[in-house]
Order: sequence, then structure tokens, then C-alpha cells
Amino acid sequence: MDVLNFWLDSYKDPMFLKFPIATLVLAFVGFLVFALPLTLLAYLDPEPLRKYKVQQKPFQVKKYFWPSIGRHCMNAAIMAVVICFLWPFLRLISNGRIVDGAMPAWYIIVAQILFFIYFDDFILFWIHRALHSGWLKRNVHSVHHRITRACAIDNAYFHWIEYLMIGGVGTVAPLITGTHIYVLYGWILFRQFQGADGHCGYVFPWNPAHLIPLYEGGDYHDFHHSSYNGNYAGYLNYLDRFTQTYSGAYLRWKESRALAGAKGFLKLNWLGGGDKKADVELGGNS
Repeated sequence: MDVLNFWLDSYKDPMFLKFPIATLVLAFVGFLVFALPLTLLAYLDPEPLRKYKVQQKPFQVKKYFWPSIGRHCMNAAIMAVVICFLWPFLRLISNGRIVDGAMPAWYIIVAQILFFIYFDDFILFWIHRALHSGWLKRNVHSVHHRITRACAIDNAYFHWIEYLMIGGVGTVAPLITGTHIYVLYGWILFRQFQGADGHCGYVFPWNPAHLIPLYEGGDYHDFHHSSYNGNYAGYLNYLDRFTQTYSGAYLRWKESRALAGAKGFLKLNWLGGGDKKADVELGGNS
């Protein structure tokens, strides 16, 4: 009976609505806010912006827009059920780690957000590598790879297992350091921007995210979609360089853009070590 009371009482905690429920709603709505304008851009495909496209082929907006919206809704509903069921355990873990009070100093907020970005990308790299092997590759990750010419909304086109894996790790870094609930909200929103930006199919030189050291963006992940191999990291390039999975074709594409005079595209701090398999499959895009 004590266990049952503990279970039921945990849902009376105000943090239940502020932490798992609010972050899920923010993630759901925030992604659409970032992704829909970029998806509309891909649908219209205006000629003046085609110089910023990664692939000079038509986007697959008509084919995957509504399926992506459907999966976004379905996966969010599954996540809601999971986090509601697990909340009593999550409450124990997050108690004293996710706080609601006076905001920390600005430099602490900046330091935490930067840590979240780099730690999250580190974990996602290894999850992504696991998704490219065995049963997970054949039955889970292959769903996302049906899309070869991605636009922003396609970041929602996930198998529900992959969605739980990727969505679940988003709060790991905040739980490690402990953070204010509003800082967590900001991080969740930035994560949605990353997802939309990474799949948008464009690389804009004025994108402020490129101020983050090692941040790549839409071009980096687009090469992964067009080949199924190479560039496994989400947005940062160092792990692909050190594990020899950096797409050589991607680097050649960056070089060709730079030689053609495209400003803001060249980030070749980590030249070399390309994935040979990816080179072969991506040769048509280089």
C-alpha cells in the first residue's frame, strides 16, 4: 500500500507538469515552429536560395510531409505514456537536480548549455552507430533512412523505438549537472532547432549555430541521408574524424563550394580520415 501511495502521490508533485510534461509539449511544438517554415521553403524551392541547397534535386516534401506529421504525433503520444509511467522513478532521479527557483548567473547558463550540446552529441554519435548495425539497422533505423533528400519536417520521421532512444537522452546531461527548469526548457528548444536545421537540406552562411565550435549543420547530416553511411555525429565533427567515419565526399563537397567562392561553407579543421565506403556511395554528390 505504501508503494501505491508513493506512486500516486508522485503525480501530485508540481514538478510533474513542469518537467516531463512541459518539456514534451515544448519539444513537440518547438520542433514544428522551427521545422514548418524550413519545410515550406523546401516545398517552394525558390531559385535565389538554390545556391544554398545541399543536393540539387527536388525535395521529397509531398511524399513524406504528412507521414512525418503523423509519426511526430504518434511518437509524442508514445513518449507521453512512457514518461507518465516512469515519472515516479524519474522523480527520484531528478529530485534536487532539476530546480525551480532563482535563475543562475548568465555564465553558468551558457556553460551548461554548451556542456549539454557537446555531451548530447557524444551520446547520440554512439547511439547512431548502434542504430547502424544488426536488428536496429534493419527494423528501426531503416525507417528514417527511407528519406534520402531530407527537409526539416523529416526529422520527425522516426520509428518509435528510435524516437524514445533519441528523445530520452536529451535530459541526461541536465540531470548530470543539475539545472534550472528554465535552462532545461531553453536546451530542449535548441535541440529541436538542431533537428530541424540538420535535416533542412540547406546550409545558410548566416546560420548563428555555426558560431558554436565544430558545429556543422544541414549539409553534414544530409550526406549521411544520401548514402546511409558516414557522418554519424549529429552536428559536431570531431568523433567522425577520430573514428574514421568522416565522409570524404562531404569534405570534397565543402572544398568545391569554397573554391567556387561560396562564403560561410568551409569548415575543414578536420580534413582526412574519410569513410571509404561512404566515399563510394556519395561520389555522385561530391
